Amino acid sequence: MRYGYVRVSTPKQSLERQVRNIKSAYPDAVIIRETYTGTTVHRPGFEKLLKMVRPGDEIIFDSVSRMSRSADEGAELYQQLFEQGIDLVFLKEPHINTQTYRKALENQIAMTGESVDYILDGINRFLLALAREQIRLAFQQAEKEVMDLRQRTREGIYTARLNGKQIGQPKGSTFETKKAKQAKALILKYSKDFNGTLPDTAVMRLVGVSRNSYYRYKKILKQQ
Repeated sequence: MRYGYVRVSTPKQSLERQVRNIKSAYPDAVIIRETYTGTTVHRPGFEKLLKMVRPGDEIIFDSVSRMSRSADEGAELYQQLFEQGIDLVFLKEPHINTQTYRKALENQIAMTGESVDYILDGINRFLLALAREQIRLAFQQAEKEVMDLRQRTREGIYTARLNGKQIGQPKGSTFETKKAKQAKALILKYSKDFNGTLPDTAVMRLVGVSRNSYYRYKKILKQQ
């Protein structure tokens, strides 16, 4: 089986660019979509995919950052999947595809049975270490992009505050959901403690909120 895994951090972002890139290169890929923020590889949709794949299957990513933005986790998972016989393809970083890594292992220089084998063994070890380092560097770059983005966000917020802009809710203010507003309106209308004639138990059933929420709303209304 051939799977394409696409991910965005928020529902406002679109998955279609990643889907289009994967489908252009691998039209038969089964697309697995996920919206999940964070750098970890432990994501519900991705973990479900990892339980589905079998040796010989293939997972295609638009970029290495879609698999992991943690250098340590990404490199470790890459090695685990490689050893399980799962092929990984990264459209933007083809130099770390598992096929490339596999060729680096297969193309080791053959031993001769002579004393020069010590040198050849050293060269083989170097080539393998070089391939592994390329994989780790790719995941490190993805991790660095996250850290840079967070730093730019912090700097942007700091600059905005210096310019007198309000970031987030004003201190002391509270956010009220649409449901809470509707509940309060019904309590005001029907409760005998306000403009209505119904007892608390009847209003509570009418509003459809828990006992704690109901009395919290009543307390707020009385303070207003």
